[in-house]
Amino acid sequence: MARTQIKTPRDFPSVEELLQTSALRKAVAVLPRPVVSDLVKEVIASFKDELKSGATDITQQGVLCEIELRLAQARRQKIQRVINASGIVVHTNLGRAPLSEALFESIKKTVTGYGNVEYDIERGVRGKRGVACERYLALLAGAESATVVNNCAAALFLMLNSFANRRKVIVSRGELVQIGGGFRIPDILKRSGARLAEVGTTNITTLTDYENAIDDRSALLLKVHKSNFVQSGFSEEVPLKQLVTLGRKHGLPVLNDLGSGVFVPTGGLLGYSEPTVQQSVRAGADLTCFSGDKMLGGVQAGLIVGRAELITRIKKNPIFRTVRVDKIVFAVLEKMLTIYLNGSFRSDIKLWSLLSIPVNELKKRAAYVLEQLGDPPAISIHETKAFVGGGALPEAAIPSVGLVFSGKLKPGPLDRQLRSFDPPVIGRIEEDRFILDLKAVDRDDLDLLVKAIRKILK
Repeated sequence: MARTQIKTPRDFPSVEELLQTSALRKAVAVLPRPVVSDLVKEVIASFKDELKSGATDITQQGVLCEIELRLAQARRQKIQRVINASGIVVHTNLGRAPLSEALFESIKKTVTGYGNVEYDIERGVRGKRGVACERYLALLAGAESATVVNNCAAALFLMLNSFANRRKVIVSRGELVQIGGGFRIPDILKRSGARLAEVGTTNITTLTDYENAIDDRSALLLKVHKSNFVQSGFSEEVPLKQLVTLGRKHGLPVLNDLGSGVFVPTGGLLGYSEPTVQQSVRAGADLTCFSGDKMLGGVQAGLIVGRAELITRIKKNPIFRTVRVDKIVFAVLEKMLTIYLNGSFRSDIKLWSLLSIPVNELKKRAAYVLEQLGDPPAISIHETKAFVGGGALPEAAIPSVGLVFSGKLKPGPLDRQLRSFDPPVIGRIEEDRFILDLKAVDRDDLDLLVKAIRKILK
């Protein structure tokens, strides 16, 4: 389009004329035509406002460039695959736990057609959702019963609303944490209808603090795992088992919010022992809730395990229907829980497969990337520290390997350029260095990484 000067509103090209340009025809192939048309109208309107304000440097080419820029931004807003070289394996902003292609393929036929989501094949009548999933979950946790809702915050809300509406919930002041997205435990508790009774101090809470707060208005005792931060030094909290003993003494159920939740010991692999779901059940927690898309390695879900009587009451709560999950979530969870029950999680669940990659293998992958690039002097291989992420194991730094950029390759521009690649490459800036950490990068994505870096080096 020519650099024709625009002096009056009539000089602007029409929306249809712009849509016929080659650049916008390509955009329509990626974005819905009404979206492209709407963005074109917005850009023209903004330039008309500038013209009214006295702008004299508006050209048709400038209008088209701005439209192309806005369309590129719109394309990047669509959910798409990215290469996670941030060093955070369960990255909340990148979809948390990744799913393996093999797992997805195994459920594809189940979720793309009709299925017995809520149909009893044996009797030929309407059935209940998630029967197999709930059975597997309870068996794996060692609990009497289990159920699933759409996330862990919903699970906590539902438990509080079911058992403590307009009654007191006793919780340590040191466990009133804020979880991702700005959601705070006190806020969730308040919205559920429960009344918060804080006990202890930020760093010290004793069993006596809990006992002194119990009265005839008390409904339950709540314990919240501080999964996304750590208290050290002069601090003390009441172990779950002691809290359960106190609850039984006074006839109060104990709810344990594990946050991430994990079914397997993490000490050997990650050097830090995260409390497991099975430990919570064995300690006597009446109900335990945790997430499905963090250390479980699956999809977003809130999982609840515990006493059958309490699970039944939760499922009878009218709110339960508003937070139930669909066939895709149940299908993924069924498959993942089967993998855990069969003991093949390290190879068959992608999260654990990534966490299990040894440093020597990561060094080989880093060397491969540099070899393909011709060993550029501005990029070197360094041992780094990766993290589980997703609000889990905040102190468990995992040995990893990264490609570190130096010299004229500045961190800010590098970050922006790699994010503009297709697929976007997400690295991190640390101590004024740009790093591509390989801990969560698929072996199959190494050639894409090479391609992106080569483009920047040129």
